[in-house]
Amino acid sequence: MILFDSHCHINDKSYAQDLPEVMTRANQAGVRAVMIAGVDRHTARKAVEIAAVHPNVYTAVGIHPHDAIQCGSQVIEELKSLAMANDCVRAWGETGLDFNRMFSPQADQEACFSAQMAAADELDLPLIFHERDSKGRFYEILKSDGPENRRGVVHCFSGSKEEMVKYLDLGYHIGITGILTIQQRGEYLRSVAPLIPDDRLLIETDAPYLTPKPQKNKFRRNEPAFVRSVLERLAELKNTDPDTLSEQIYKNTCELYGVTPSP
Repeated sequence: MILFDSHCHINDKSYAQDLPEVMTRANQAGVRAVMIAGVDRHTARKAVEIAAVHPNVYTAVGIHPHDAIQCGSQVIEELKSLAMANDCVRAWGETGLDFNRMFSPQADQEACFSAQMAAADELDLPLIFHERDSKGRFYEILKSDGPENRRGVVHCFSGSKEEMVKYLDLGYHIGITGILTIQQRGEYLRSVAPLIPDDRLLIETDAPYLTPKPQKNKFRRNEPAFVRSVLERLAELKNTDPDTLSEQIYKNTCELYGVTPSP
């Protein structure tokens, strides 16, 4: 089985003491590559530092919607410079809208989101999207703002079937996390995930968050190795061979992020 954790945060401080061991366990589980998402300037720089030490680690630069109030033109330019100076940067994100906790006002979130999409277009980078409780506003902006050939993934998808179809119609990929494995929280997701075409699927951990079963019963912190549990549950729901599905999803992820597959 060959796996690509398409979205994680191993630049989080919770990995400061044992990151080499975390990466070893990932490799032993069949994880051949990981994408570290940035949520601000600090985490983007930290991700680049990690990629310089560990092979097959790729990074994204971006401002999370929670921090949109701090997203000015200078910040965008700093992130663009970081992306242009480091080959490990293969995506922009995570960026989007989050109206759940409203850590930043809606106007700031929307302005920051549009500015980041423009920056990604300028650098020809795919986007890693975050959406939560935006009540359709996220889709409205996606549909109206930008070129039709824009590439990206709606990470940690947990929306409705109707929303999923809309994102697929716009040409985007769908990222599935360990929520799929959780009994109550993942019930609806398990009903719609099998409908996603195999060539539009990505799997992710969002580590250190969203630990899947059965690891959730033993470990509080998620890590890239556990993406295998997401793949296995997805293959079961799709009634398909896990190895074959893992190869397809690995290919999808490499193509989206412009990565040459490992032999």
